[in-house]
Amino acid sequence: MEGSVKLLGAGIAMVGSLGAGIGLGLIFAAWLNALARNPSAEGKFRQVGVFGFAVTELVLLMCFVIAIMLMYTGK
Repeated sequence: MEGSVKLLGAGIAMVGSLGAGIGLGLIFAAWLNALARNPSAEGKFRQVGVFGFAVTELVLLMCFVIAIMLMYTGK
């Protein structure tokens, strides 16, 4: 019973990856739309896009770390 509860908790912890995937899609869609509208401002958009990507990816990685910790830690 205890092992199945750990796996259930790890699965619930990975629900945040759904939000990260949606967030990445929205960031890159807006980024490409902004570049298509104003190609001369690519440098400014690049900084904002990379920062948004990094923050969203951090959420995904933290969900993954928590899921791994739940699966492989003690009792």
